[in-house]
Amino acid sequence: MRTVELLCSAELDASVRAAWHRLTAAGLPSLARNSHPTNRPHLTLAAVDEFPPGAVARLAALLDDVLPLPLRLGEVAVLDGSAPLVWLVRPDPELVALHRAVWAALADADGRSPWHAPGRWQPHLSLALRFRDADAGLAHAVLRAEPLAGAFVAARSYDGATRTVTPLGRAGPPMC
Repeated sequence: MRTVELLCSAELDASVRAAWHRLTAAGLPSLARNSHPTNRPHLTLAAVDEFPPGAVARLAALLDDVLPLPLRLGEVAVLDGSAPLVWLVRPDPELVALHRAVWAALADADGRSPWHAPGRWQPHLSLALRFRDADAGLAHAVLRAEPLAGAFVAARSYDGATRTVTPLGRAGPPMC
């Protein structure tokens, strides 16, 4: 699997990581427990089996044209009633247009994830995986989700087979 991900500004990255640590301190599931060096707050625009020829160059050009991209976080939610606990990203017109353009740039890719298809995609920053509905009330109390703003400042691709990342578009924070 290869992804196209947007990375947060340093301030927003720190805010999301602080939320991860508050969840951990409350004894709740949290991405703070994922110690892999590629683990960082991000928004996934697309996931495919493999990038087709020329896709990296197309994606880099597309992303360079729009980054940095302002964003506002919305509410904290459990997607699909169970599983990931996320901070929803308000889908402003620029983000929606970028998502559609990335999806189009990968039109000939095999194995496009239906979760990321336009019309189905829910933009979010993940806070925890395998989250239990019963813990949602405590999570909301711990996070006290105040509206946060920031920007997506860089992009990367994660390769699930090698567990490595490749920068896409603008240089931004270190691509760990």
